[in-house]
Amino acid sequence: MNSNSERLALGSTLRDESPVVAPARKPRLGLLFFLVLILVAAGVYAGMKPRLAQRSEVAQESRELAIRSVGVVKPAPATTSTPMVFSGELKPVAEAVIYARASGYVSKWDVDMGAQVKAGDLLAELDTPELDSSLSQARAVLVQAQAAQSLAVMTSNRWQKLLADRAVSTQEVDEKKGDADLKKAAVDAAKADVQRLEELRSFARITAPFDGTITARSLDVGKLVTAGGSSELYRIAQTNKLRVFVRIPQAYARAVEVNQTAELTMPELQGRSFNGKVVRTAASIDPASRTLLTEIEVDNAKGQLLSGSYAQVHLNAAMDEASLTVSSNTVLFRAQGPQLAIVHDDGKVELRLVKLGRDFGTDIEIINGLKLGERVIVNPPDSIFDGAEVNAVEVETTDKGKK
Repeated sequence: MNSNSERLALGSTLRDESPVVAPARKPRLGLLFFLVLILVAAGVYAGMKPRLAQRSEVAQESRELAIRSVGVVKPAPATTSTPMVFSGELKPVAEAVIYARASGYVSKWDVDMGAQVKAGDLLAELDTPELDSSLSQARAVLVQAQAAQSLAVMTSNRWQKLLADRAVSTQEVDEKKGDADLKKAAVDAAKADVQRLEELRSFARITAPFDGTITARSLDVGKLVTAGGSSELYRIAQTNKLRVFVRIPQAYARAVEVNQTAELTMPELQGRSFNGKVVRTAASIDPASRTLLTEIEVDNAKGQLLSGSYAQVHLNAAMDEASLTVSSNTVLFRAQGPQLAIVHDDGKVELRLVKLGRDFGTDIEIINGLKLGERVIVNPPDSIFDGAEVNAVEVETTDKGKK
């Protein structure tokens, strides 16, 4: 009995302990299986990754090869490679020839050729005996007329009093009043004659009309000069600034603008240049020479330039900087008109109508339809279309706008 009881107790003990041992083994097997799966997945990924990367690279290369590569250039301002050179003549800003306004003999002269004078300075004086005699006579006539007027006025006043007493007729009074008015008019005429002669007499003093340099003297003491004669006495010029007159051919007339800078050179002053500025143009083509008369002003405060000299005028910025030029091989001539293939930043092509200007040979001027900095396809294929995707490659070109 005891042995049976012990067996039963031992069996009961074994049954009670078996559920405790089985759960401890199951977690270890599951963790091991999970680790195996992770290792297998890592191995598969490690083996597939190079193939996937290679496949993606091949696909990218295929897409890039499918996009056409084109050369592009950027437009440049239409400027000349060398400045335009024209011949011109230097002339003073102001120049005057002084003639005699009064007849007489030269009594003295104070300035000679090359002298610097101010406006109003005395240049020479004349002896005018005939004019002096005429002036004295006119003054005597004035005194005579004034005396006659005074007598006529007194007579008219007396006859007015006699008319009040009815001693004279109204007709006689009116005649005396009219005579007084006539004498007054004679006085006015005599005064005007005296003033005219005095003004003529003042022309015996020859003065400078403005600040400048005496460039010629054609008188000497004792020389007889005649009022209104063709013989000049002095020539004066204002040379602190000089004017250069240039005739621009019609082909270049539109390239000249007011305030445009210019550079002057002279054959006798090698290696030296002087800056000038366009101050005005005739704004009209001369039908005889087909040229545009242009005036350029040059500062000559130091007196380095001589008026009347020949000079060469270089117009440095003669072309309109607003216009652009592109290579001739960028233009597409189609039924719609001339077009340019513009490449935008996203690589898309835009076919744009443009207006052509001057043809410089290798380059063409674009008046409208193109902006500075845009990229234009060189030698665009006939198959190019609006919206096409291309790979733009910058192309080195020569300077634009050469003529």
